[in-house]
Amino acid sequence: MTIDVLPVAGTVSHLPPPPGGRWTVADYERLPDDGQRYELIDGDLRMAPAPNPDHQHVSGLIFYYLMQYVQMSGRGRVFAAPIDVELSPTTIVQPDVVVLLHGGAAAITSQRIVGPPDLVVEVVSPGTASYDRREKRDLYAAAGVREYWIADPGHRAVELLTLEGRGYRAEHVYLGQAIIPSAVVPGWTVATDLLFG
Repeated sequence: MTIDVLPVAGTVSHLPPPPGGRWTVADYERLPDDGQRYELIDGDLRMAPAPNPDHQHVSGLIFYYLMQYVQMSGRGRVFAAPIDVELSPTTIVQPDVVVLLHGGAAAITSQRIVGPPDLVVEVVSPGTASYDRREKRDLYAAAGVREYWIADPGHRAVELLTLEGRGYRAEHVYLGQAIIPSAVVPGWTVATDLLFG
């Protein structure tokens, strides 16, 4: 593979499917610890390419600022990937950043987060952009995740999606000095540009 061809998030083909062909949480738990980043999407095992340095830099900054506003203020907990989030008996995802407020619908178990987080952040890269903007968006909405931020390092922008019924309403795309008007993180005052370093 040359640098002109990039891997994308897709169905796993190097592991044999379980009997019946549909993966379950129990099957997921038996996966080998081979350093790959797997997700279970409606019984289909997916693998995402390793994040690049820009992705990790932005993800780390978003995690840092959300830690300040949520966890350090005593409002809840913030987690960074890799962490499993079980949205249903056939769906486990690993968002880049996860926010759980006290009193929210999600529970923290010894193995993973179970139930919908209050806020999920995905940092898109060329190999995951369509996956994050379509499939994951629909999964998060169906599960009841109140807010979904899609951070795009290439454009230094964050798209804010808020749950309305069983789908997301796109609020706006924020960049530069704009402040994301989050309902999950009240009092957020971080200029969007700061999230990209």
